[in-house]
Amino acid sequence: MRIPRPWLAVLAVYAASRVVSTLLLGAVFLLATAKGWTFASYRAHPTFFTFSGSWDASAYKTIAEHGYPTSLPLDASGNVLPNPWAFLPVFPGIVRAVTGVTGLGFYPAGVAVATVSGFGAALMLYRLLILRVPSRRALFAVVLFTVGPMGFLLQTAYAESAFLFFLFAALWCLLSRRYLLLIPFAVVAAFTRPGVLALALTLGVHLVVRIVAARRGREALPAGQAIGIVAAGAVTAAAGLVWPLIATAVTHRPDAYLDTELSWWTGFVGRRHFAPLTPWFVMASTYLSWGGVVLVLAVVAAGAVWLTRPSSRALGHEIVGFTGSYWLYLVAVFLPQQSLVRLMMPVAPLLGSSVFSETRARRIASVSTAVGLQAVAVVLLWFVGYP
Repeated sequence: MRIPRPWLAVLAVYAASRVVSTLLLGAVFLLATAKGWTFASYRAHPTFFTFSGSWDASAYKTIAEHGYPTSLPLDASGNVLPNPWAFLPVFPGIVRAVTGVTGLGFYPAGVAVATVSGFGAALMLYRLLILRVPSRRALFAVVLFTVGPMGFLLQTAYAESAFLFFLFAALWCLLSRRYLLLIPFAVVAAFTRPGVLALALTLGVHLVVRIVAARRGREALPAGQAIGIVAAGAVTAAAGLVWPLIATAVTHRPDAYLDTELSWWTGFVGRRHFAPLTPWFVMASTYLSWGGVVLVLAVVAAGAVWLTRPSSRALGHEIVGFTGSYWLYLVAVFLPQQSLVRLMMPVAPLLGSSVFSETRARRIASVSTAVGLQAVAVVLLWFVGYP
């Protein structure tokens, strides 16, 4: 049975989830303020909005107010230091437009943009999932997505919720075979947060699957659709690769973007040269020696097993293909640390799996665990550390 007025149902779920996240964030903020504890966004007169603009939000604020530097900051040895080039321009650009229209400061405007974008992401997640699963299961996936461990990020001044909206819209276009419509969503996503190269690979997988299906006589592949898939994949890949070129052109420094990204690795593994598919092994072996290498291989194997489960395959090759492509992207380029939890948010379509909602007891356990983990994440990742 389909849910009547699904957008209202998603809005109700999202509004309830914002109450949960606001209570969790607010409780930590009020306690820290009352006790005089310092925290990431501490100001002489801290507010809930500045608290909601901790960590990476300060980089977005710098971009919104001053743009990107034309020269990179260096240490005494000439190594690049962390700087705004690691962050993409769409989110701070939108926030700057909102501040210009409303007169709000960056932090209230950033929270507003993130919160509205979070609803858009939740709605698009529902819309793409109902193309593969019953509507009630799709809505339950939205519940888990919005109250899950990183649900509070949907209303903090990060680019996450905006990126997820554009990404889920692009995935909806893929599932509904609106390939040319996918392109603008993918391009904007590419300038919101890194990760759309996984979508380009997914389009390649999708094309192969459709060619095989056509040859076996299961469905036709009209030439126009084949061209649309290729065009969408090519444009998405180009958009995902162009930001490093822009950083180099503006700063006149080769590898400006790569050196900027590597500057964040120093505190974990020291100065390193980048080689694809090695960061996880570098991180694991640095702290756990050969045991870390075994652990990484076990994690990769567990991911492969999860994607081959019947409950996962039932979501369709597009969702499974994107999840596998995105996980491959993370293993290829990302140094795993506490931000990994945040970077797992794009695979939220997996929450449509029946494994989370098969029985009433399982649904209750899933929601309870999700909310409990969000409380832990607010304390450990937002107050003590950074996501």
